[in-house]
Amino acid sequence: MLNETRDLSVTRMSGVALASAIRQRRVSARTVVEAHIAVLESTQFRTNALAVPRFEAALSEADEADAHILRAGNDDELPELLGVPCTIKEMIGVEGMPHTAGLLSRRHHRAARPAPAAQRLLDAGAIVLGLTNVAELGIWIESNNRVYGLTRNAYDRRRTAGGSSGGEAVAVGVGGSPVGLGSDMGGSIRIPAFFNGVFGHKPSAGLVPNTGMFPDGIGDIGRLLTIGPIARYAEDLMPLLRIIAGPDGHDPFTRSLTLGDPACVSIQGLTVAVSEKTTYLPVAKDVRDARERVVNALAAAGAHIRRVPLRSIRRATEAFLATSAEVGGSLEEIITKAGSPPITVKAILRRTGGHNLMTLLAIIGERLPGTDRRMRRAQAAGRALREEITAVIGDGVLLHPPFARTAPRLHTTTMRPWLQTPCSVFNLAGVPVTQVPLGLNSRGLPLGVQVAASHGQDHLTISVAQHLERTLAGWVPPPPSGT
Repeated sequence: MLNETRDLSVTRMSGVALASAIRQRRVSARTVVEAHIAVLESTQFRTNALAVPRFEAALSEADEADAHILRAGNDDELPELLGVPCTIKEMIGVEGMPHTAGLLSRRHHRAARPAPAAQRLLDAGAIVLGLTNVAELGIWIESNNRVYGLTRNAYDRRRTAGGSSGGEAVAVGVGGSPVGLGSDMGGSIRIPAFFNGVFGHKPSAGLVPNTGMFPDGIGDIGRLLTIGPIARYAEDLMPLLRIIAGPDGHDPFTRSLTLGDPACVSIQGLTVAVSEKTTYLPVAKDVRDARERVVNALAAAGAHIRRVPLRSIRRATEAFLATSAEVGGSLEEIITKAGSPPITVKAILRRTGGHNLMTLLAIIGERLPGTDRRMRRAQAAGRALREEITAVIGDGVLLHPPFARTAPRLHTTTMRPWLQTPCSVFNLAGVPVTQVPLGLNSRGLPLGVQVAASHGQDHLTISVAQHLERTLAGWVPPPPSGT
């Protein structure tokens, strides 16, 4: 479709830089969109990041953006992200586009109304290149479903892209999109962002409305679930967050919060807690060493480092599962209401009915007998852990690994729910967290660290992310041919 010799340098720029270049007519929106489409097209065969491409409409909108700029008399009159390409997770509604969450019974469903977070991004002038692939119903850390298939890692096609925002992280990671939207209930932004070497931000609970998601994310589930940005450069995180944040009149959990300015944060004097003794299984040496480089970089900038044992995190999995069951409702009910046939024991045993293994296992888990007393005990443990995490963070930040090791091989995470604990603990706490890429290990796989702060202090984690990007390696584009 496109000239393969086209200059792809714009696919190495941030969204903020692209917006400025387009407004100042140093590059056309069409050129920018074409270049990103070229990357997505050339990598799709090995990654399957895109669930639904939208290339022709995007090119038409790029031409409209260029015409708008020619007519405008003042840059201040132009939308903030006019002409900047983006991608959006398929679980987040974009009006008139497929909205299945990878559920086979919804394969012909189209979003009647946009999710406010997505629409706010479009109203800011961003151009959607396509919708990205997900884990079926967003319930696991591998992006695979019976509607769109399996998404593979941006750096090694033998490895998982993560989930459930795996397609989104891959699209950004390969350079096919400067910015995008994912959603995070137990690490679904941060795990794939880590595996694919990009920035991912889980906002403070209640900051961004979940309206327009499938499965429905409105209400108390917002204690765990939130829409948030994924980007290849840290400078894009706060502008995106400001665009999508704020009440929408529908999600009762969303509140107005005043967001600070990352530029006003000083690393000198900042208290940085470093979590210790948090896992039963050891964190891989390369992941540990990457975090130590972060500790050294922050200490060199004048931060106060303190190491804090957080053994209670080891028991976070049961607390997270109990809390998600409390606020999220029955997975089986969601599936049957969406038009899937009732799931019988026979269907589970034979793996029929059009569902992935993890979906079937999750339903089995729902059906297992349990006690109200055990559920209440686990939920109470979750509340206690939330209070402990908040106390440890205080008015500083907490450094924590996003995963025990770099991106694992495909299909090796099944039936291991504890793997997401390093991320899901912060969903329990409701605090903001930024996954920060830290370059690649000796095998060419991305490294990273999570930076968490107290509720409402999103600017703190983003400021630290910006500092680490300047002083250490951030996003490193994968080799053109992939692995």
